[in-house]
Amino acid sequence: MKKISIKLSALALLLTTASVAFAQENQKEIEQLDEVVLSDTKFELKKENSGKVIYKITSKEIKQNTGKTVIDLLDNIAGVEVNGNNNASGSNVGLYFRGGRNRQVAVVIDGVLVTDPTGISSSYNLNLLDLNQVESIEILKGSSSTLYGSGAANGVINIKLKKASNTPISFNYMASVGTNDTQRNRKTNLDELNQSVGVRGTLDKFSYLANFSMSSVDGMSSANDKNAATPFEKDAFQSNNSMLKLSYQATEKLNFELFGDYNKYEYDYDGGAYFDSEINNGFENQLRVGFKSNFKYNKGEMIGTVSLSDVERGFDSYNGFSDSVDNYLYEGKSLFAEIINKYNFSENVHIITGVNYQDFDNQTTTPFGNIDNDLANYTTIDPFASVVYIRNKFNLNAGLRLNNHSEYGNHLVYHVNPSYNLKSSDDFKLKALASYSTAFIAPSTYQLFSVYGNTDLDPEENSTIEFGLETSYKKWLDASAVFFYREEDNAIVLPDFITYRNAAYTTNAKGVETVVSIKPIDKVTVTLAHTYTNKSADFDYIPKHKINANISVKPLERTFVSLNFKNVGERTYFDQYGSFGAAGENVVIDSYSLVDLSVNHHLGSHMVLFGSLNNMFNEDYEDTLGFSTKGRNFRVGLKLNF
Repeated sequence: MKKISIKLSALALLLTTASVAFAQENQKEIEQLDEVVLSDTKFELKKENSGKVIYKITSKEIKQNTGKTVIDLLDNIAGVEVNGNNNASGSNVGLYFRGGRNRQVAVVIDGVLVTDPTGISSSYNLNLLDLNQVESIEILKGSSSTLYGSGAANGVINIKLKKASNTPISFNYMASVGTNDTQRNRKTNLDELNQSVGVRGTLDKFSYLANFSMSSVDGMSSANDKNAATPFEKDAFQSNNSMLKLSYQATEKLNFELFGDYNKYEYDYDGGAYFDSEINNGFENQLRVGFKSNFKYNKGEMIGTVSLSDVERGFDSYNGFSDSVDNYLYEGKSLFAEIINKYNFSENVHIITGVNYQDFDNQTTTPFGNIDNDLANYTTIDPFASVVYIRNKFNLNAGLRLNNHSEYGNHLVYHVNPSYNLKSSDDFKLKALASYSTAFIAPSTYQLFSVYGNTDLDPEENSTIEFGLETSYKKWLDASAVFFYREEDNAIVLPDFITYRNAAYTTNAKGVETVVSIKPIDKVTVTLAHTYTNKSADFDYIPKHKINANISVKPLERTFVSLNFKNVGERTYFDQYGSFGAAGENVVIDSYSLVDLSVNHHLGSHMVLFGSLNNMFNEDYEDTLGFSTKGRNFRVGLKLNF
């Protein structure tokens, strides 16, 4: 109780200080709310006509969180649980929407679905994406397989990259340094270095954007050393991210774009939970290139996209039985091609049609067995269609998709998403929404063809229902509450660590996501969010309760301060082999609370100073059993824009 009182007192002091500073600044600022979303239809749609609660991380919010990562921002969204974000840099990160798993969330970058065909879940590694390259992020929760395919059974992360500037050339540079310590091993060395440089511009009809960033992190061990007599050795992480976009505006209605990115990182890792290793290391390289064209005509708009991706990753792992080092190499290629068209029959009726083609292959070489890409490959050809109907206060988004899988044949999925604007005045808006949707998730090449693989696996099948309310009042209040219930059949599990199987039981998850954002006075915003998730079977570190609270203050015209509180409730881990206690029993992981502070200050129009203090009270906790978590750490940096 004393510890909690100290935390609350410190928080109160910080808030009081921010309020006093705010009182010294009287200049008013008018902020415009984002009224357009893309994720619901793949085309621009007024938010009031959307039947989903879509959270948008805007360009302004990204600027205010300079120095953070994409995963940092996602971890503060209601209904989203990120496991491993507070572990050592380069650690595997689990991303769960509404009690689902990694492979049930689609990641889309500028309209292109991105995946990793070499991975167990085929999910894209968000560690590869630098936040300095990002313009905005939309988070769509709930099944979206009709528009985005089998990987979107529980939601979509729709990332929009930055565009070229309107001037012939503009330049930006960012650099930051910080500490990287655990709760117990505190040395206050500057073990984290980040740099990013970018250039962009427009010359007549031609525009360009290039960005390069690098990160180097050291200072803490991947495995938790709390049971060891001496501290474990440090595990380093290094990454490089590069991006290039070239656009040509042929006419007012026709645009062409070439894009590409190359990302690589190297990392050290340990032998497992509470187990050190000075040998283990890994790497990942990813090259992605593509072409996109956008054509607008009198009655609608058409978008065509082609993208090729090549992933190579591997690691060296010490083998205690043979006293040697085992080498693992994974190589995968994927092709994404899509044509999508929006036709406006009238102001009230829009028809969206398209066809999506994807091709995946996986070549794996390990000491325990190989995967040949002549065998481990599959293709999908999915035609899809949706109708958007808007009439007075009523909105309807309904559609279907025929998943044509080379290994599993045809599977039809569909969604029905009505909403009704109970109130829609300029001052007060209140919308009721509901949806029912189905999803089909095919096994990955790893689950089919690896040493643990099973070619007799059936696809996973999901059905989700949700309903809720969304409201706003005079741009002073924004709030939403959504209930969801999801059932999953044929869940792919590895119960014996020998062979993948389909679970014989039906898994269900239900919960409520509540978000309230208020602006009590100008330049102060308070956001409170609570997520309740209840699963019939829980293997994924997902808490029943999670609370996020944030207060953002602009005490001076050029200064922004953000204080964030996060409480993650108790989680359950099924200890199948007795690694943490008795075999076959659940291990209850204690709840924890984190408080983070970040500050941005503009020195003129071209320079920004920023800093952050994370885990202010040096909370000692485990995010993932047996692995280190970050203690109190700070970061300071500088950003230049010309």
